[in-house]
Amino acid sequence: MTLLPLLAVALVSCVPRTSPEVAAASLTAAPPVSSAVVGVVNPLLAQLVGEHWEATLARSPTFASEIGDHRYDDRWTDPSDEALQAWLRRQRETELALAALPDELLSRTDRVTRDLLLENVRAELAERSCRFEEWSVSARDNDLVTLRSVIGQVTLGTDAERSALLARYRGYAAVVDAHTALLRRGLAAGRVSNRTSLEKVIAMYDAALAEAPTTRPEHTLLVDGTLERPFTADELAAFDLAFDEQIRPALQRQRDVLRDELLPAARTGDNVGLHALPEGRACYAARVRTATTLPLEPEVLHQRGLDEMARIHQEFRVLGKAALGTDDLPVIFRRLREDPALRFSTPEEIRAVAESALRRAEAAVPTWFEHVPTTKCEVDVVPDYLAPFTTIAYYEPGLADGSRPGKYVVNVFSPTTRPRHEAEVLAFHESVPGHHLQIATNRELGDLPLFRQYAQYDAFVEGWALYSERLADEMGLYTSDVDRLGMLSFDAWRAGRLVVDTGIHAQGWSRERAEAWLLENTPLMPDNVVNEVDRYATWPGQALAYKTGQLQILALRARAEERLGAAFRPAAFHRVVLEQGAVTLPLLDAHVERWIEDTSESSEVSP
Repeated sequence: MTLLPLLAVALVSCVPRTSPEVAAASLTAAPPVSSAVVGVVNPLLAQLVGEHWEATLARSPTFASEIGDHRYDDRWTDPSDEALQAWLRRQRETELALAALPDELLSRTDRVTRDLLLENVRAELAERSCRFEEWSVSARDNDLVTLRSVIGQVTLGTDAERSALLARYRGYAAVVDAHTALLRRGLAAGRVSNRTSLEKVIAMYDAALAEAPTTRPEHTLLVDGTLERPFTADELAAFDLAFDEQIRPALQRQRDVLRDELLPAARTGDNVGLHALPEGRACYAARVRTATTLPLEPEVLHQRGLDEMARIHQEFRVLGKAALGTDDLPVIFRRLREDPALRFSTPEEIRAVAESALRRAEAAVPTWFEHVPTTKCEVDVVPDYLAPFTTIAYYEPGLADGSRPGKYVVNVFSPTTRPRHEAEVLAFHESVPGHHLQIATNRELGDLPLFRQYAQYDAFVEGWALYSERLADEMGLYTSDVDRLGMLSFDAWRAGRLVVDTGIHAQGWSRERAEAWLLENTPLMPDNVVNEVDRYATWPGQALAYKTGQLQILALRARAEERLGAAFRPAAFHRVVLEQGAVTLPLLDAHVERWIEDTSESSEVSP
């Protein structure tokens, strides 16, 4: 129940929940270590990379399950201090060893690999000042959400696989109780979440715990009720016992602590930001660095957001005149928010538009990209239990072997509150040419070590997805000027994130001030604004990645277009941006600059 700063490299620690004999007999054999270090030439670096990857999977069984490594499907994260301190010692040793590797012993690719792993390790060590495990709880990140997600990460076709899942569930009550104890410890030290976020989580728990115990395999307390799983009668009885006698009481105990102990002490008003927590300013500095991969000050980011918003407002006036017959900004925003014709009527409509936009983008991709990933993308909907509490959509990566497609998951809850003008840009961001194309391409790069294939540098990943929203316009994918207003709406949203995130965590903005500022400066719907501000308050810094990454990619493209002239091709530029996988912005800059220089030289000598 802690925030994970980097998907594959900053995960909470874990230990087996079953005996080594059971684990060895029941779970998938370890993949060869060579697959974890593919492409690494230097033997010392290969050893460090391979050992770190294996340790990461052992520490985070649910991440291992998610990426298709099922050796740890019977286990959970171990939140104990002993496990955490052991991992931090290991990270410090890895940092020293990586820093000691001299450039002259490494190839160019090896240097990038070393620098990326070093960035990951240092980011996690710097974020220890945050102590997220002692206070961070939100509608996006809590033990109920974790519990309901894990069944979709495993396969259940054999007795051993189902036994592993049962062992995982049997160990969960102890994990929940340990997280509850950590939240109490944080409260004693002056660390607690903000009131609105806690209220949302308590409401989520209350709704789940109100469900009657059931003997069905779907167990709506735990998973999406539409799932069908091949459990035997004896297995069902064992699951029932774990659910109803262990997991439910542990969640009830945690809910009681959230409601009776944390909520009365929750942060409100001007204190919802990190600045109000012990070591909060150091935490935010670390989060800014992790999110942007750059040494930026909050004040610089805040002003950048204001400048971007002013530029986008001018675009709104021009396009608003063409699409809506007015250049009056408040009128444009009001029309986009309130016009019934710009609302959906049914969940089916929302899904249909998402499907149409995705397929249209897939058809256009070969003209704009030299490589098209083979991993398929499907449209799905946010589960009912989560839909009222979460954002408008998200992306779930697939597996490179094709056994699981990527999923663009769209929120169809309360469809009459969902604006039509945002539907296409949302699809392009989350699926193609946005997240799905980039992440599937990343995971299909067979010549990079596994940690790089699964790395999540938000400035790159989210920056690419935001860049893709404008690229979709260049590709001719928007069906009307109203849909292009949705593109501007999303761009304003991300500019607003720079302002609001830094406002909350560095300048002492209240939730109410943040919501009012977004409503005044963007056409976002009020319910989306409320959920977004909750996200910024409980996931500090992450929102800074989008605009930072987009502006960097746009600047690199402008540099390439200026210097290459007629030799510039968008498809080649996109190949260069994506061919290393996700990287930090400084490493991306250096890679694109080398390509520009090489292309310039080859163009000069061509006949």
